[in-house]
Amino acid sequence: MDRHRTEQPPQEDEMTTIGTTTTTTKKVQLSAVGLWILQLSLAVEFLMAGVMKLTGNAVMVEMFAEIGAGQWLRFLVGALEVAGAVGVLIPRLTGLAALGLTLLMGGAVITTAFVLGASPAVPLAILVIAGLVAWFRRFSTRALIARFAGEVG
Repeated sequence: MDRHRTEQPPQEDEMTTIGTTTTTTKKVQLSAVGLWILQLSLAVEFLMAGVMKLTGNAVMVEMFAEIGAGQWLRFLVGALEVAGAVGVLIPRLTGLAALGLTLLMGGAVITTAFVLGASPAVPLAILVIAGLVAWFRRFSTRALIARFAGEVG
C-alpha cells in the first residue's frame, strides 16, 4: 500500500470506448428525436387531411367526385387517415400505422398521377416519410405481429 502512488490516466482503449459510447448514445438520442419529429409531422398531416375529408370540405368532395368512385371512398380514406394519424403516435402501433399510411399513399400517388392527371410529388414525398417511419419501426411491428399471432394461434 503505497501512499505516494498516483492515479494512472486511463488507457487509450478505455478513452476510446468512453468517447465512442458517449458519441453513440448522442447519435441514438438524436435519431430517436428525429424519428419522433417525422411521426409527429405525419400525424398532423394525416389528421388535417382526414378531418377535411370527413367534414365534407368542398375541395375534397370535388376531388373524390372527379375520381369517380363515389363519396364512400372519401369517408373511408378520411377514416383511415385519422386512424393512421393516431396510430403513429402510439409507440406500440407506430410501425404498423406507418406501414398502413405508406400503402394508403401508394394509392394516392397512383390516383393522383393516372386518374386526376396531376403531379404526384406531394403524395410521393409523404409516402417516403411514412415509409421511413415504417422501416425504422419495423422491429416493433414484427414484435406486435408475433405477439398477436401467438395469442391467436
